[in-house]
Amino acid sequence: MNAKDLSMRLQKAAEYVPQGARLADIGSDHAYLPVALMLQNKISYGIAGEVVKGPFESAKRQVAKNGLVDKIDVRLADGLEAVTLADEVSAITICGMGGVLIRDILQRGKEQQRLSGNERLILQPNVGERQLREWLVQEGYTIIAESILEENQKVYEIIVAEKNTAATTYSLKELFFGPRLLQEKNQIFIEKWQHKLIKSEKILASLKRSDQDVADKIKEVEQEITWIQEVIASARD
Repeated sequence: MNAKDLSMRLQKAAEYVPQGARLADIGSDHAYLPVALMLQNKISYGIAGEVVKGPFESAKRQVAKNGLVDKIDVRLADGLEAVTLADEVSAITICGMGGVLIRDILQRGKEQQRLSGNERLILQPNVGERQLREWLVQEGYTIIAESILEENQKVYEIIVAEKNTAATTYSLKELFFGPRLLQEKNQIFIEKWQHKLIKSEKILASLKRSDQDVADKIKEVEQEITWIQEVIASARD
């Protein structure tokens, strides 16, 4: 297999893996990403971490089928428990999960001292992008790149982060939209937020009909609607 066999979102994530990296792919499923990258000679070593027995066995078969047993280590483990500092991992990919779950995996990895802080994080959350960005900023990461793409009628975002000596600060608006995506404002980005605007307006109407004390939530949604309207309007200019 090669990169062409990957889904579009995994192909895009693969582009951000540095040449010669020691890669840990967490939630690796069939190990497609590390296998494709190893066959391209883009990585020097790979770990495919998988917590579920079925995909773990599939990953082992995929690695063996491609003759990479000595180059990619398939490990049955929960999150970053698949990695130790002795592995000297330089890049971590976590793709196809919710942003809150990715955040929690990274937080546990930090607490268990499985992150050196020198790794490039290449993250593809399906939802919950803002919460993930917030954690990255709190932990001193800089968002060095972002991508947004559509595949099979679903929109995916990729967030790439590294720790720098000087921490970068972001506004709440930048964390909401993605600082790099906000600069680019491509067509997929605009379409995503046009759909989100319709949903947010419905949520706001529902909140205003509620007999519960939701004043804070109303204020939050109103702020988000204002931001979205501003961004969509600025993209038309």
